[in-house]
Amino acid sequence: MKITVACVGRIKEKYFSQGIDEYIKRLSRYADVEICQVSDEKAPEDLSDAQKEQIKDIEGKRLLKAIKKSYVIALAIDGKQMDSVGFADLISDCTVRGISHITFVIGGSLGLSKQVLDISDYRLSFSQMTFPHQLMRVILLEQIYRAFRIIKNEPYHK
Repeated sequence: MKITVACVGRIKEKYFSQGIDEYIKRLSRYADVEICQVSDEKAPEDLSDAQKEQIKDIEGKRLLKAIKKSYVIALAIDGKQMDSVGFADLISDCTVRGISHITFVIGGSLGLSKQVLDISDYRLSFSQMTFPHQLMRVILLEQIYRAFRIIKNEPYHK
């Protein structure tokens, strides 16, 4: 299985980078994992709705160029929420259906553009809460790792 995480922005904090590296290392037993980062746009607090959409569109175009032919799962606050077993079932179902490449897409601070959401095969929400997109990478990779442990019937703390 190939897993790509297409995301907006660079990781600046060492502790996030270390967490990401650790989960990529753990996942190497189960999948080939690639992180594909695209640059983000400056987003001051006082943007109009039109300016916010413009920024999401610019970042979205960058993401669309980075998304290869694969099953695309967009992380979106209005997506489907599930527990870890349900997430493992989602990944397992992809495998059963012959899907060998999944791309998870994480937007920038303003979220994902309509164009990215429209090309997505699935919308997934981890919570109604808002998380920094840097932290979301760590959370996503941990949940992917947990999913593979569940799929393989290997122990993992609850």
